[in-house]
Amino acid sequence: MIARTWRGWASRATAEDYRRHFESEVATHLRRVPGFRGARLLALPAGDEVMFTTMTFFDGMDAVRGFAGERPELPVLEDEARRVLSRWDDRVSHHEVVADLI
Repeated sequence: MIARTWRGWASRATAEDYRRHFESEVATHLRRVPGFRGARLLALPAGDEVMFTTMTFFDGMDAVRGFAGERPELPVLEDEARRVLSRWDDRVSHHEVVADLI
């Protein structure tokens, strides 16, 4: 299994908008991808911002490409996310999941 991680920051004023976007638009897109195994959105308030860390899980890199396209190292950012985030990582990390304790 592959964990795809990425970070984006929002002002406190737009943080809830990003959470809603993730739970609706992003979730809908992800659930259509064969090999999608789940997702988490983590939030860490820091001063006037909230740092979001997304963790999405896929069966393998072929499934990741089904979501992210042929350049999986680049983030997938819809227009709504670009509107509510103040900044974001320009690269995504992919990690092999070696233990899964659920």
